[in-house]
Amino acid sequence: MSYSGSGNTGGGASGGPSSAGGPSSAGGAWRSDGGVPPHAFDPDLQPELFRGVLTRRVFAFLIDLVVLSVPVILGYIFIAVFGVITLGLGWMLFWLAWPATIVWAIVYYGASIGGPHSATMGMRAMDLEVRTWYGAPGYFVLGACHAVLYWVSISFLTPLVLLVGLFNGRRRLLHDIILGTVVINSSVRTQVAPSARSSY
Repeated sequence: MSYSGSGNTGGGASGGPSSAGGPSSAGGAWRSDGGVPPHAFDPDLQPELFRGVLTRRVFAFLIDLVVLSVPVILGYIFIAVFGVITLGLGWMLFWLAWPATIVWAIVYYGASIGGPHSATMGMRAMDLEVRTWYGAPGYFVLGACHAVLYWVSISFLTPLVLLVGLFNGRRRLLHDIILGTVVINSSVRTQVAPSARSSY
């Protein structure tokens, strides 16, 4: 994670306040929150980070759906042709196609959100990125869980669960809240990131 209590400047080595076991002993600053960092992105102070995010996420999802579908369709075509060449034997590979599709989707989201842009190809096209609630970039496991929980949430709670994003300032969906992630406008973050972290 990119967050860390920055600097033990309270004089721990000389027996100062931070070495006395007070609330600052974990982070080097007088805090009573157990060392938990604050939210990095404030929708009241930085509304431009979240402006139009939900609409952009819809288009980003559609783009990602196309990216995910292309190799899957090519795979099905290959199996169909291979089955004809092998007089039907190759068609037995069809039973592997669905599990392979799921694995491909998880790897795609994990590698994309865990990559340097912390975003899928669709998100990058729509100028979005995924961040943890305290401002750190995504990582592979987070991206994979993000995809899995999204599909689980809309499968069991219907797509109406996406309306959750309309009722919170950070426009987070249910799986964002569970995972502690937030989707923001990427280009805007580079302009406001210093002020977002100034309270650390």
